[in-house]
Amino acid sequence: MPDKVTVPLIRERKGGPKITMVTAYDYPGAVIADQAGVDIILIGDSVANVVHGMDDTLGMDIDTMVLHTRAVQRANPNALVVTDMPWLSFHISPEETVRNAGRLIRDGGAEAVKIEGGLKRIPMVQAILDAEIPVMGHVGLTPQSVHAMGGFKVQGKAVETARSLIEDARALSEVGCFSIVIEGVPDVLGEIITKEVDAPTIGIGAGPHTDGQVLVFHDVLGLGQGRYPKFVRSYANLAEGAVEALKRYVSDVESGSFPGDEESYHVTDEVAAELLRGQKSD
Repeated sequence: MPDKVTVPLIRERKGGPKITMVTAYDYPGAVIADQAGVDIILIGDSVANVVHGMDDTLGMDIDTMVLHTRAVQRANPNALVVTDMPWLSFHISPEETVRNAGRLIRDGGAEAVKIEGGLKRIPMVQAILDAEIPVMGHVGLTPQSVHAMGGFKVQGKAVETARSLIEDARALSEVGCFSIVIEGVPDVLGEIITKEVDAPTIGIGAGPHTDGQVLVFHDVLGLGQGRYPKFVRSYANLAEGAVEALKRYVSDVESGSFPGDEESYHVTDEVAAELLRGQKSD
């Protein structure tokens, strides 16, 4: 069995070997991701879009994130288990932020939490770290800020906004985040941030120069719906195969070929005959 991936081991991966992270939201997904050897399983609030069919991530709450985290943790993965703190779970006060982070750890079984945002979130990040809970940062395109950003748009394309994102990442690294997700930025900015911070960076739509990469489980396997973002690479088309399999099932049921003899339970001929005689007498 491979060694359990821990926060200190991820910290040591700055500069290589590359870190692999996959979002997964349930027990089967966690089993598959762990068997594939990913370093980190993220229970992302993207479960809102991917599993629950919502338009954005703002509908997630702590109870739902605890539920999905518990399902992933039941797989007992060697991968490090990190859970997103959902919108409004870390915005009101440091005390409430710690309480919510603690629920993800104690009730869900997460081993670290992820927070979106930069400088303005430092007091909340510090409070969680003071409670001995590891924190993964997240800068760039932060989906919880979809309305403020005017949609899911690439960030850091202008010099001033790019500089602001660099400062955000520096602050998160200096306060003690063990890693930082960089999402939806030009590749040169992903490279600069990676060089500027001590924490390992994990990119998604941030170019090839980060310390690792993350993709959504369903996107990698071709199970997503609609168009994929530019930065996604699908390694299979399981949705198409699943539809074909279910079509065959529907056809077999309608034709009467399922269930067949091999899918049926049987009794001895004597018992069957007795049951049929009793049925006839009724």
